[in-house]
Amino acid sequence: MQSRTNTILLIIAILAFVPILAIGFVLDGYIKNRESSALLRSANEISSETQTAVYEAIDLMQAVLAGAPSLCTPSFMDVLYLSMQRSSFVRQVVVKNQLGVRYCEALGGAAVYDTLSEELSIPGRRETISAVRMPGVEAPALRVTFQIDENKSISAFVTVNHLLSSMGLPLGLQDASMLRMVFADGTELFSIGGTKGESFFESSGDYLKIVSLAGEVPLRLEVAVPFSKIRARYADLYIWMTIIACLFSASILFGAIIIVRKSSLPSFDLEHAIARGEIRPYYQPIVDITTGRIYGCEMLARWVKENGEIISPAAFIEYAEISGLAIPMTICLMEAVRKDMEDICAANPDIKISINLFEGHFRDGSVVDDVQAIFGDSKINLRQLVFEITERHPLGDDVQANSVITGLQAMGCKVAMDDVGTGHSNLAYIQSLGIDIIKIDKVFIDPIIDQATTMPILDSLISLAKDLKTGIIAEGVENEEQAIYLRSKGVKNVQGYLFSPAIVPEQYIKMVEALNSGAPPKQTNLELTESEKAAA
Repeated sequence: MQSRTNTILLIIAILAFVPILAIGFVLDGYIKNRESSALLRSANEISSETQTAVYEAIDLMQAVLAGAPSLCTPSFMDVLYLSMQRSSFVRQVVVKNQLGVRYCEALGGAAVYDTLSEELSIPGRRETISAVRMPGVEAPALRVTFQIDENKSISAFVTVNHLLSSMGLPLGLQDASMLRMVFADGTELFSIGGTKGESFFESSGDYLKIVSLAGEVPLRLEVAVPFSKIRARYADLYIWMTIIACLFSASILFGAIIIVRKSSLPSFDLEHAIARGEIRPYYQPIVDITTGRIYGCEMLARWVKENGEIISPAAFIEYAEISGLAIPMTICLMEAVRKDMEDICAANPDIKISINLFEGHFRDGSVVDDVQAIFGDSKINLRQLVFEITERHPLGDDVQANSVITGLQAMGCKVAMDDVGTGHSNLAYIQSLGIDIIKIDKVFIDPIIDQATTMPILDSLISLAKDLKTGIIAEGVENEEQAIYLRSKGVKNVQGYLFSPAIVPEQYIKMVEALNSGAPPKQTNLELTESEKAAA
C-alpha cells in the first residue's frame, strides 16, 4: 500500500507542474484564437467590400440595359451617366464586340488597361470576372463582363478595394508580413510582403494565418502575421499567468500531499486492464450520405470492466498518453480490430477503419512496424486502414512525424487529421505533413439549424480542404438539417448520433451487411432541398 501511495504521490507531483509547463501552450492558444478572430474581421471587411463592388457593377449594367435597351444611343448614355454618378465603385463602363471594337464608353477617351487573368464565372450568375491593370492606379481593378449576345458585351471596371488602393496594409492588418488577394484559379491580383506567387501555405516559420473569402465572388484574401510579433504585445500577460500558474501548482502539490497522507487511494490500474483485455474496440459508423451506404468506421476504445461497467475513454486516454501506456494499448486494440473486422473487410473491400494515433506514436516511431506485423498478412487490406492524428498534444518533431506518416502511406494506409480547427493543427501544418483526410470537428457542425444558416468558417474549411485535395469527414452530425447542409456543400462522409453511436463489433457488422448489400441506392432518405436542387 505504501508503494502504491508513493506512486500516486509521484504522479500528482508531476501533474502539479503541468500548469507551469503548459502555460505557454494555453496562452498561445488563447492569443491565437483572439487574434485570429480580429484578423478575420479585418480581412472580411476587405472581402465584403470587394464583393459589394462586384455586385454593384452587375446591378449597374443590368439597370442600364433595362433602362435603355438600344445600345450606345443618347438615352442609353444618359442612363449610364446617371448610374455612374450614383456608383461608389464603378470607374468605367465599356460596350464592345467580340473583335474588341468599342461602341461606346461611359467616360471620354479610350479606356486603356492590361488584362491580368482569365475570365472566371461567378456561381449563379451569367457575368464573368477578370483582373485588369489601369494606368495611374497602383492596385489592380476588376472587370465584370455581361455577354449581351453572341457579338456584343458590356463590361464594368471597379477598383479592387478602397482600403487597398494605396497598396499599403489597412487598419487592423498592420502587423501582417504577407497579404495577398488571389482568384480561385490561383491568379494573384496583388501581394504585399512575401515573395510574389508564394502562398502562405508554403511559408516557413510560426505564423498566424487566416483566409477570407469574398462570398460567391471567386476571390480570397490571405493574411499571414508572425506570431512572435503578436506574442510580444502580450508579454505582461505571460509574466502574470506564469506567476499564477506557479502558485496554483504549489497549492495542488501541497493539497495532494495532505490528501494522500490521509487516505488510501486505489490505483488507476490501466496497465492490468490492458493485459486482461478490458480495453476493447467499439466502432462508430461513418456513412456516405449520398448513397446511404457505410463508408467505414472510427474505432473508439472503451474500458469494459469485469462487472460490466463501461468507462468512457475520456477517463483514461489522457493518462494512457502521459504514462506511455497508449502504445501497448493501441497494439492490443489493433489486434482486436483484426480479429473483429477481418471477414467483413474481406467481403467489403471498399470500407475503411479509422484508428487513432497519439503524439507518443510519432516520437516512438515503431507504429509502422506494428501495423505491418498485425495487418500485413490479414484479410484486412492495408489500404482499408486510416490512422487519425489526435490533437491533444502537438506532434513536435516534424521530421519524425513525417517519417511515420510517410511509412504508413507507403504501405497504402491513409492518414487523417482529427478535430481540425480546434487543436494544434492549422492548414499549413496539414499540408506540411501530407495529410490525406481532414475531420471537421462537431463544434463547426452544431450551429447548423437549417439551410438558411450562414456558416462561413465551416464553408471555408470545406473549400480549402478541396483546394488542398484532401478528403473530408464531418463529425458530430446529430440531425437531418446538418446532414442536408453538409451534402449541399459537397461533403459525402459523416459520422454522428443521427446515424449511430459507437457500437460493439457484432452490431457494426450487421449494419454493414444490411446497408452495403447489393447495388448502391440512387438517393438517400434525406430529401434534396430547393437550394440543393438549384445548386445541382
